[in-house]
Amino acid sequence: MTLSAGRTTRAEELRLQLADEIVRGVLEPGGALDEMQLARRFQVSRTPVREAIRQLAASGLVETRAHRGSVVARPTEQRLIGMFETMGDVEALCAGYAAERMTAPERHALETIHGELRELIQVGDPERHHAVNEAFHNAIYSGAHNAYLAEIAEKTRARVRPFRRAQFRNLGRLSKSYREHDAVVVAIMRADRATASGAMRAHISTVREEYEAYAASL
Repeated sequence: MTLSAGRTTRAEELRLQLADEIVRGVLEPGGALDEMQLARRFQVSRTPVREAIRQLAASGLVETRAHRGSVVARPTEQRLIGMFETMGDVEALCAGYAAERMTAPERHALETIHGELRELIQVGDPERHHAVNEAFHNAIYSGAHNAYLAEIAEKTRARVRPFRRAQFRNLGRLSKSYREHDAVVVAIMRADRATASGAMRAHISTVREEYEAYAASL
């Protein structure tokens, strides 16, 4: 069974490319983001550019100043550490609740997504992997059966997403991530709340370490 991926909008494509350039340092902190220049560069109208910049601002990668336009604003190291710490705690809580509350169909769906991630390790399709990886975490948020917690998790994840994507460039990271996910899935299938929480927290901690290794290599 293959998970269907939603269609990526032009604004989302622009956001991903600009986020990648900011994280890699191609677009330097303090640099202006001119909507007209970006529209010409990507051969689009200003509407998707404006939406992409809005999304980047939500991730902390862009600072929008009234009457002064938008500039690149990468989070400080301490800010980034705080974001990952919060992400780890929130996702650990989701995984723990999911272990206790997931229905049988939800557990089956999680296993199916997990199986597709295993197959994608060999395929070499990073964009597909990103989409299915998002679905994996979303399935756990949903399986926690706590709508407020899921909302917090999704918003926090949106802020950390560019850095989580970047760490997948590290050699062998896809396989390591799969093994980390596997520990979470096994614990959820066993309805082991403590182990599921611990495995998810460890996974997010490793994601942060992998991003730091990636950033240091630039």
